[in-house]
Amino acid sequence: MADPTPVIDDLRAESEELDLLVAELSPEQWALPTPAPGWSVAHQIAHLAWTDRSALLAVTDVDAFHVLVEKALAAPDSFVDEGAEEGARRTPAELLSTWREGRTALDRALRNSPPGARFPWYGPPMSAASMATARLMETWAHSLDIADALGVVRTPTDRLRHVARLGVRTRDFAYTVHQLTPPAEEFRVELTSPTGEVWAYGPESATQRVTGPVLDFCLLVTQRAHRSDLALTAVGPDADRWLDIAQAFAGPPGSGRPPKEDPA
Repeated sequence: MADPTPVIDDLRAESEELDLLVAELSPEQWALPTPAPGWSVAHQIAHLAWTDRSALLAVTDVDAFHVLVEKALAAPDSFVDEGAEEGARRTPAELLSTWREGRTALDRALRNSPPGARFPWYGPPMSAASMATARLMETWAHSLDIADALGVVRTPTDRLRHVARLGVRTRDFAYTVHQLTPPAEEFRVELTSPTGEVWAYGPESATQRVTGPVLDFCLLVTQRAHRSDLALTAVGPDADRWLDIAQAFAGPPGSGRPPKEDPA
């Protein structure tokens, strides 16, 4: 059984880094638009706060979490935006406080969860380590949107290992949400880390392969960049198809980001 402590520690570090980015923003900066249509910096933090609260309920109050699931099923196309909009109406100080309190409570709940416990989610049930990984993935992805709005470039870290692993593990999920049959064959994925190390997943003998920088792969599976703007290589038709639909987050198929305009 995997010890969830390392990924919980990395989730805390990822959140603290984002906190430093937004803690001293002016009201005008909180209102800046981000690449997500209709979402300001405030919407991004509000969404993280909302999702942290959902995760906390999944870990500590299953009945209350099931109420959230019912609301999501009743409005699958709008419940995420509604949660972000509600939080974004708060003052920056209130929003920061809510986000900090929620993520601290979730950190404590995950660390204190019984070994082997599994918690309900909007997709398949998750372990404490999987829940922390999903929260880290979202925190990192939304921090990119915020950084983009602020004109800041975030330095990638080895914490991307968790996002990459989740992206690989959700391969079949990506096919399924697009109503496609997942390939029976495993893929080989080889990604170059920020420090130059190669992180490999899947059998070395696999004929379907994906290679490239881990940052680019993580941008792809969180749909923060279009495939045409990334240095990822696919070998085999199934691997090539996967790079068009990859999605590491729960929910319906994401629309992704359009390709960058050619400066020429």
